[in-house]
Amino acid sequence: MKTLNGAEIVIECLKEQGVDTVFGYPGGTILNIYDALYKHQDEITHILTSHEQGAAHAADGYARATGRVGVCLATSGPGATNLVTGIATAFMDSIPMVAITCNVAVNLLGRDSFQEVDIAGVTMPITKYNFIVKDITKLADTIRRAFQIAQTGRPGPVLVDITKDVTASTYDYEYQTPEPIKRQEDTITEEDLETALHLIRKSQKPYIFVGGGAVAANASEELFAFAHKIQAPVADSLMGKGAFNGTDELYTGMVGMHGTKTSNFGITECDLLIVVGARFSDRVTGNAAKFAKRAKILQFDVDPAEINKNVKTYASVIGDVKVILKKLNARLDPINHEEWLAHIDRLKDMYPMRFDKSILTGPCIIEKIYEVTQGDAIITTEVGQHQMWAAQFYQYKYPRSFISSGGLGTMGYGLGASLGAKLGCKDKVVINVAGDGCFRMNMNEIATATRYNIPIIQVVLNNQVLGMVRQWQTLFYGKRYSHTVLNDRVDFVKVAEGLGAKAYRVTSKEEFEPVLREAIELNVPVVIECQIHCDDKVFPMVSPGAPIQDAFDADDLKI
Repeated sequence: MKTLNGAEIVIECLKEQGVDTVFGYPGGTILNIYDALYKHQDEITHILTSHEQGAAHAADGYARATGRVGVCLATSGPGATNLVTGIATAFMDSIPMVAITCNVAVNLLGRDSFQEVDIAGVTMPITKYNFIVKDITKLADTIRRAFQIAQTGRPGPVLVDITKDVTASTYDYEYQTPEPIKRQEDTITEEDLETALHLIRKSQKPYIFVGGGAVAANASEELFAFAHKIQAPVADSLMGKGAFNGTDELYTGMVGMHGTKTSNFGITECDLLIVVGARFSDRVTGNAAKFAKRAKILQFDVDPAEINKNVKTYASVIGDVKVILKKLNARLDPINHEEWLAHIDRLKDMYPMRFDKSILTGPCIIEKIYEVTQGDAIITTEVGQHQMWAAQFYQYKYPRSFISSGGLGTMGYGLGASLGAKLGCKDKVVINVAGDGCFRMNMNEIATATRYNIPIIQVVLNNQVLGMVRQWQTLFYGKRYSHTVLNDRVDFVKVAEGLGAKAYRVTSKEEFEPVLREAIELNVPVVIECQIHCDDKVFPMVSPGAPIQDAFDADDLKI
């Protein structure tokens, strides 16, 4: 046991938890922690981002890529509030993150003091739990509890706000080995398992729909065994990418608004929909009242609040999905569904994912990234058309290889996330795919990449418009392009070079591959601007509020 000040206790607790990298931005109230961090810089790497939001996104990307808890730091007032979007992004996608902020001293709380904000109150709806520490005797246990909560059950972000006087006070500290994170098994009942087994054995047309919960639970092995044992096709949500190998013969692509017709039509026809760690987002279900109406829905999820929340289920098993699948696999004999799979294969042949391969387009760029990296890169994205193309045309073979803001749809997310992903997985090629609108929101983080020589590749699909919003304006708003045109004088190559990165401009499909290969070989921060047409669209598409079986593409619009 030793006597330390509060700031030193924070650092020791981070070391206890195995934290090796944190992302943040200093300021007045958090200076004591930064002073302590300075003394431990050989043990914990601190990445100074260009903006606190970048720090939150980097911590989030680190967590998604590694499966460990991401950590970000910020000072009080605007420093803390600048974390809010990043915290909300992690909350919506169930990402384990601990955000540590500092506030004014206890005697200044509630007095509208300089840079005072009730950040615990602000973040209450967007955290799994949050704390404000006003007593140094509770500091160490609070931080330990924060890490436990972030990882237990359904993961999520936790905020710990510490008053400045607590970081300066002293108290006895004693090292504690972190408690192991236990998988949630006590809610898995024999009755629920038997019901699930009965439904699976009786089904003639089963379909598996996998979401981000399977990634969080590291359930890929069990999912692969389960799908092949019961011979069921597999579709995924945006967050479920990589949980099931995208090159597997049973895989049919994403489901929902921009899902494949095969997945949308197949799920509409199936008699049993087995849902593994997915929450039935409106982007997945379309018109929820008409979603999978021929099927009995069997849902596996760690969070009981997700059962019957958006779509009525027939049966469910509550608990860790890795454990659930392992228990089912042990009791199931192989089941033959060759006729059903042959029908799904015919749908694949009838409705392939197509694009114009003669010119430079978003799908062309994503497909070439896949070919060059052989599917072994980590792809991060911003939000919009480029995000959907990255989901559709890159075949994700492994979990944690697709990192994107799903639930919140945060423009400006991907570049910060790519920094965290690269620092967490240094041996992986990390490529952030952005549109020009999103890149404008976070391109200052290129300066972070160059400051630390973090060799991420930033691909900007520049169509000089807010592409997805323009697509909606074209299809549903009579081509009234209200404030979505970005054809101004910003030169992304010059901006990137000014921030210290290597930069290229690509205007033809022939130019892209050699530039990408050179960017990978250079192993430095690189920006590749690709100029594509402003009216390229993401297809297939389901109109908002329509059932997913009403998916249409460019050919359907010509009818």
